Amino acid sequence: MSKETKALTINPQLAAFQEELLKSYDKANLSAKKGQTLFVGSSLMEIFPIEKWEEAGEVTFSHYIYNRAVRATTTSFLLEHIESQIFNLEPSKIFINIGTNDIGFEIPEEEFLNNYDQILSQIESKLPQTQVYVMRYYPINTVDFGQDSDEKTLFETRSNKKFQKASDKIKKLADNHHFHFIDVNDGLSDENGNLKKELTFDGAHLNPAGYQLVLENLKVYLEE
Repeated sequence: MSKETKALTINPQLAAFQEELLKSYDKANLSAKKGQTLFVGSSLMEIFPIEKWEEAGEVTFSHYIYNRAVRATTTSFLLEHIESQIFNLEPSKIFINIGTNDIGFEIPEEEFLNNYDQILSQIESKLPQTQVYVMRYYPINTVDFGQDSDEKTLFETRSNKKFQKASDKIKKLADNHHFHFIDVNDGLSDENGNLKKELTFDGAHLNPAGYQLVLENLKVYLEE
């Protein structure tokens, strides 16, 4: 078990936050419009400020984009809460970015991939008309970050090599379900393949400028 996993396991504040966030999603789902677009996953999706941009009128699409991601979660968490995070919304499109925490928390690869496959299988069964977009993981930056203790812990078990190797495996899962596998990382990496320093606040998560680039790359799928 990594230090990161141990720290999260004994963090009651995080568990309470996740519970309250799920409650807020359940409440919001009651009045949410069906057949819209959904973003789901862990923190990489949760902090994507898409709904804030929509509410401010900074971006508009033919379908509203709901964000139901929850930070510090894994594929098993999404499986456990799949009704709140996916099915209650009955979306017409789903964009999924989940699994980097499985890698970071050192979940056995077989378990991680099996969970991911179950997520896709349930979507395929319950939402047969929904378009599903499985996202390649974003690059990270372990060169310019990782100097203090917290960041060292974050990068102990995470690397671009691991993320891209895992991305290739979930591409096969997406292909098996006849879902889209998409790479919206254009412009995020420097010449060495690391996440550009100016697009992240900790080396692992994007800042608003980074998400603006991702959104530009996503538009072709959001509008098709």
